Amino acid sequence: MPEKARLEGLTPLEYMRRYGAFEVGHDVGAQHEAAVPEAELQDVRVSPRGRVYTRAETPASPNVVPVPSPDPDEEGRRPVGVEVDGAVRRGFPTPSGKLEFYSSTLAAWGWREHALPTYIRSHVHRSNLEAGEMPLIPTFRLPVQIHTRSANAKWLDEIAHTNPLWLHPTDAAKVGVDTGDLVRVETRIGHFVVKAWVTEGIRPGVVACSHHMGRWKLEGPGQRQMMATVSLKHEGTSWTLRRETDVHPFPSTDADTSRIWWTDAGVHQNLAFPVQPDPVSGMHCWHQAVRVKKAAPGDRYGDVRVDTAKARRAYEEWLSRARPAILHSPDGTRRPYWLLRPLKPGREAYRLPGWVPPGKL
Repeated sequence: MPEKARLEGLTPLEYMRRYGAFEVGHDVGAQHEAAVPEAELQDVRVSPRGRVYTRAETPASPNVVPVPSPDPDEEGRRPVGVEVDGAVRRGFPTPSGKLEFYSSTLAAWGWREHALPTYIRSHVHRSNLEAGEMPLIPTFRLPVQIHTRSANAKWLDEIAHTNPLWLHPTDAAKVGVDTGDLVRVETRIGHFVVKAWVTEGIRPGVVACSHHMGRWKLEGPGQRQMMATVSLKHEGTSWTLRRETDVHPFPSTDADTSRIWWTDAGVHQNLAFPVQPDPVSGMHCWHQAVRVKKAAPGDRYGDVRVDTAKARRAYEEWLSRARPAILHSPDGTRRPYWLLRPLKPGREAYRLPGWVPPGKL
């Protein structure tokens, strides 16, 4: 980008302000089918299954997205591609270089039942829900905001500044609410209070609340066009967040801040979610099993209440579903080294102290 900006007599920041974006690459297409250039095919070795390894240096690339790094061969060559019909293609960033419908990685790490693609019943599958529970989808967003990172875009804030709970009419009738009524969404560790949005745009038995709303602050000016001021009270293991001041117009160097007509900033639902680390990957399982009720007397829009003792128990329960690397690692590491990681530590950081090979305990 600096070179592109220089051609137009601009600084990189000026270039971005004028054009808004910079194209890193174009006509990318199917990368796995791309041919590996001859310059990278130096002192190569081809495995019996077609994986191609090379001693050539990794070429510089404008792509800033990290990619997985499968292990080199016994002589230190890096994997560069895979041989297909006599040609060397880029392939996929897997140990084999191919799409792995059978995952030797999952099998080796103690998850043999998931080594082949199959349907896995999640924690919000109907068979895992208790009576009165339904799945909450908190991962969708309105096609206007981007998480909460776009809250400084005043025009986007004007378009979308609330995140009601989507309910199908049949579910709304069971709860006894209509559009605009307050509902209490109860999770395993607490609840949040939000407005209902009754619509046939969602499946019966499922509710949803857009995830890019609910910014809050305790005091001070801060961001004001998309952030409410709240109080935070603590008693024992219970925490309560309550909205004290809504969004309102204010004077600034931008005349538009005095024209703010909306008062809402949405509800911060994430606080009411227990930490749910997936037993295999460790990533957070966002969907929640919830009960939706009419707001209780004294409930106010935007209220969030959480019991941290319950949150701890929920986390420990999820953690117990994992299969510890100390017992299941095939090679004495904490996790498969070849998998993607944006900031990857040295190989020694993956070593498990006190590890004993499987079958020798």
